[in-house]
Amino acid sequence: MERIYTKAEVDACIARSKYHSVLASLDLEYYLIKYEKGEFVSSPFQKERLFQIVEQGSLNIYFVRDDGTHYSLSNGTADYFLGDMDIFYPKSNNIYAQAVESLICISFAIEKHRDRLLSSSKFLELICKSLAAKIGAITTIEAAPASLMERVLSCMEYKCRHGTLKGIEQAAFHLHCSPRQLQRILNQCEADGVVKRLGKGTYQLL
Repeated sequence: MERIYTKAEVDACIARSKYHSVLASLDLEYYLIKYEKGEFVSSPFQKERLFQIVEQGSLNIYFVRDDGTHYSLSNGTADYFLGDMDIFYPKSNNIYAQAVESLICISFAIEKHRDRLLSSSKFLELICKSLAAKIGAITTIEAAPASLMERVLSCMEYKCRHGTLKGIEQAAFHLHCSPRQLQRILNQCEADGVVKRLGKGTYQLL
């Protein structure tokens, strides 16, 4: 992990952000954090409460059960918020966010700027939209089709860009199944003419 405070770099990143106008209006002490693949972006062991906006790269958010098994909650790419719930609730002891690849986030300390954040209607509007989207995603998971094949096809149609699933292991994690189970389903779908194999671990919905 590397923190970057150079004003020119921070300003350039904020200028490219989808949320540039809101960030500029808040005028907080922003900095960038660069994470390498595999590093924790957020975890129960993090002492400082940070609000982070993903600007480049991707991450996985998952819950660790008491028996040590992982349960995928979401995945985030550009414009994803981390720390939105921490503004209002105590930090969870079991939720982790981990970089899937090199990651850059616009960051600032929540406690240091809490009053200003809570007094900004524009910022609170963004938080409401973010939390609503996360609740919607959880609801979708809970109401997901019963069979694994239905879940795979639904995921490809609604969550994969251009209906293309890339990466068996990562997709299996998000679908809460084993890579072997997912591969068997994809092989069956390919034989039935429902999907087309484009390359290793890559399938497109027809």
